Amino acid sequence: MNHPRKTAAELRSARWFAPDDLRSFGHRSRVMQMGYSPADYLGKPVIAVVNTWSDANQCHTHFKQRVEDVKRGVLQAGGFPLELPAISLSESMVKPTTMLYRNFLAMETEELLRSHPVDGAVLMGGCDKTTPGLLMGAFSAGLPCIFLPAGPMLRGNWRGHQLGSGSDAWKYWDERRAGRIGADAWHEMEAGIARSHGTCMTMGTAATMMGIAEAIGLTLPGASSLPAADAGHVRMSAECGRRAVEMVWEDLTPARLLRRDSFANGIACAMAMGCSTNAIIHLVAMSRRAGHAVTLDDFDAASRRVPVIANIRPSGERYLMEDFFYAGGLRALLAQMRAHLATEALTVNGRTLGENIDGAEVYDADVIRPLSKPIYAEGALAVLRGNLAPDGVIIKPSAVAPHLLQHTGRALVFDDYPSLKAASEDPELDVTAADVLVLRNAGPQGAGMPEWGMLPIPAKLLKQGVRDMLRLSDARMSGTSYGGCLLHCSPEAFIGGPLALVRTGDRITVDVPARRIHLEVSDDELARRRAAWQPPAPRYQRGYGWMFGRHIRQAHEGCDFDFLETTFGAPVPEPDIY
Repeated sequence: MNHPRKTAAELRSARWFAPDDLRSFGHRSRVMQMGYSPADYLGKPVIAVVNTWSDANQCHTHFKQRVEDVKRGVLQAGGFPLELPAISLSESMVKPTTMLYRNFLAMETEELLRSHPVDGAVLMGGCDKTTPGLLMGAFSAGLPCIFLPAGPMLRGNWRGHQLGSGSDAWKYWDERRAGRIGADAWHEMEAGIARSHGTCMTMGTAATMMGIAEAIGLTLPGASSLPAADAGHVRMSAECGRRAVEMVWEDLTPARLLRRDSFANGIACAMAMGCSTNAIIHLVAMSRRAGHAVTLDDFDAASRRVPVIANIRPSGERYLMEDFFYAGGLRALLAQMRAHLATEALTVNGRTLGENIDGAEVYDADVIRPLSKPIYAEGALAVLRGNLAPDGVIIKPSAVAPHLLQHTGRALVFDDYPSLKAASEDPELDVTAADVLVLRNAGPQGAGMPEWGMLPIPAKLLKQGVRDMLRLSDARMSGTSYGGCLLHCSPEAFIGGPLALVRTGDRITVDVPARRIHLEVSDDELARRRAAWQPPAPRYQRGYGWMFGRHIRQAHEGCDFDFLETTFGAPVPEPDIY
């Protein structure tokens, strides 16, 4: 790697512990108060183990044990581990949305690492927003770091049928609303759809972001595919601890590790995986934190080049993440798409991405397809623009009914989710399958950008057999969701984006192949509507939500806080110690 190794005197933690002064006396005595001797930590890399475990996070249940495996690895390599708990962000439990708190976790991670006597970090995450939140904060802190992915849970099961997280919940909920499934069967599914610790085992946001972290070079090879319940996950956790110690001696910081090609690899991998739509927001934010900004155009260009080759639901036809692991996992997928990768990009184990995927094999060619036999010929996501979304709107073509990819329909507009939900159950609702459902005021400032974007198909249409229709919003949707959902409409309606001007009865044209969305209303009429539009009152009047509303960027910019981006102000210096 041709970079000088650090000496013990050059360790960052030495600022706290090495001087012969009153303040360092206090530091050392308080470490001894915890039962440690100087031989435990002096002259050794201090490794922060940032743990997003909590009793409320179902995806990270095993982190209470895994953190001990990480510590074991740190000790084996001659380091000193310090567990630092961080906000857990349970995707299922936190309301109104974890998206409101992704940047909170990023701030917490950055300040945990900066303010404590640590030299490097192991970042324990996986549940949707924890991966980008941890990495964004670590990039800004600038210390050597390695990401430990939580791993997917085991397959769901119900009456002999495999169940996929989220995807089957939406599917069978529609069947229940249509009167085809009873309460007993529904409650049986509750017990069968999530059978172990770990993240969603579909290609949702969690699996997507863990895979992207590996493709960028931030995990050990193959780590992102390891099921949470597999014994290999225990061994990988210990190896993360060992490797973090070596990364400190090697001074392998994010600034040395990451470049723009790293993020291009993340985008290409996302497309081949059939990724969650949330990948765009998170990867844009991460890249901007690292100083190598990617844009929506980079995603769309990659979508034109890189086909979906992971046959994993919801884009795929039948398989789940456990099957993906048995088929060879992410190393095998990256090997299949090697031609689309910058293989010389460096990774946390000190080797290049190309070296890490050398020799990787596919063991089931139906789960991980060759490029010549993809699930979907173009990538997982497409970016549409037009007078309704000048800064872009996102769709997942691989999960959309084909007849909706080019469509014009009448808008049916809702200003909030409660009115949409009530209308969707109205048997007399004036709606057809050709209409375009519209939800607004669900963007970053409007609602914190929750996962409301898979708008419920009206019960009236479900009973007619309709299972997909176009749905447009400034919200996000779960990565486990599917259907003709147009998302992240930017700028959002709450700040006066064109979505705020749409009225029920307007015609909306969507042309995915042409990457176009258009509101069939004249410029003069839109100007009249804009003149009459009144901005709504701020959603939050105090506290964190108030700060969020003041500083959140729009969806196409990654929804980071403006003051946290790398381009905002001078770098933060090391803390004073007096």
